[in-house]
Amino acid sequence: MKVLAMVLAGGRGERLYPLTRDRAKPAVPFGAIYRIIDFTLSNCIHSEIRRIYALTQYKSTSLHRHIQFGWNILSAPLGEFIEAVPAQQRIDEHWYQGTADAIFQNIYTIQQERPDLILILSGDHIYKMDYRKMIDFHVEKKADLTVGAIRMDRQLSREFGVIQVNEDWQIVGFEEKPEEPKTIPGDPEGILASMGVYVFPTEILVRRLIEDVRSDSTHDFGKDIIPAMINKDRVFAFDFRKGDRGGMGYWRDVGTIDAYFEANMDLVSVTPQLNLYDPQWPIFTYQSPDPPAKTVLEEEGRMGTAINSILSNGCIISGGSVKRSVLSPRVVVHSYAEVEDSILLEGVDIGRHAKIRRTIIDKDVQIPPKTEIGYDLDEDAKRFTVTESGIVVVPKGLRL
Repeated sequence: MKVLAMVLAGGRGERLYPLTRDRAKPAVPFGAIYRIIDFTLSNCIHSEIRRIYALTQYKSTSLHRHIQFGWNILSAPLGEFIEAVPAQQRIDEHWYQGTADAIFQNIYTIQQERPDLILILSGDHIYKMDYRKMIDFHVEKKADLTVGAIRMDRQLSREFGVIQVNEDWQIVGFEEKPEEPKTIPGDPEGILASMGVYVFPTEILVRRLIEDVRSDSTHDFGKDIIPAMINKDRVFAFDFRKGDRGGMGYWRDVGTIDAYFEANMDLVSVTPQLNLYDPQWPIFTYQSPDPPAKTVLEEEGRMGTAINSILSNGCIISGGSVKRSVLSPRVVVHSYAEVEDSILLEGVDIGRHAKIRRTIIDKDVQIPPKTEIGYDLDEDAKRFTVTESGIVVVPKGLRL
């Protein structure tokens, strides 16, 4: 059975600003050496899905470059590809109006491939999933649409599409971001949330997209397509736990600065729920040719230390201290500097005696000696973005 994956990778990511000031949300760095989209693409490769289109739109230059250099790993003679497809206005003069419209505007591309099934994915979630399990479930149920579903806490309902199913996991109700959601039977504090992972037979998908484009809708899968299909098609939910490769039920929508920070901090816990060290399911990405990381014990007892932290290639901890932090390639922490509970992206340089706490520093920022960030949030807010929970974000390339 021929499966074509369509990855929605055009997200503006406004709630991740300023990390999305110069890049699309799926291109935001994550976990020291990855981009967010690497998790979805790696899931495809491990699931033996080797025909993949990434639909891009917003500030897509860095994303296109990453796919070109980091994902040139498939065999074109065998019909395998990962290809970035920018918005082309093929249908009319409009850019993508919604998730369903993004697929509709690429019907020509789908028809050229002639797949049996379309797997539609979001390029901005962190998780490990074997999509083959979901596809097998879809075929077994003879479904017209299968939606990936995960249990979430009830108070998060306004962030997700909420699914109601019968005993056979057929969807009987769907509400987009309700304030008063239908909870899971027997679990009054839990809801069944849509993961933004869909499987369609190609013929059904094309038919429903054409019907949608002729209607007065927002052209979105969650708001329009799924609710419209429930009463006339066989629509099922697939339990993420049955396809979870991590075994811990780990799935994160890192759509806000706080969620992004917490997901990175998950990685430095003693036993992370998301295992990046599984040799059977590695996360692929582009790796720059940097030297190994090193720590330096300098004169006068200045000891370079890193505790409960992730260090990438090219990092130098030269007499400074790093605790519970994620350091991307080529980060330098100089003598007497202290970095705690922070995320430092590529090329960040922390000057002598500087103190950094609960801060995200974007690429190529030089922090002058004796600078303090994360200790006086009122002062920080005059220069940087500060979230309600007190996470400070220093934008890319800033010169202090």
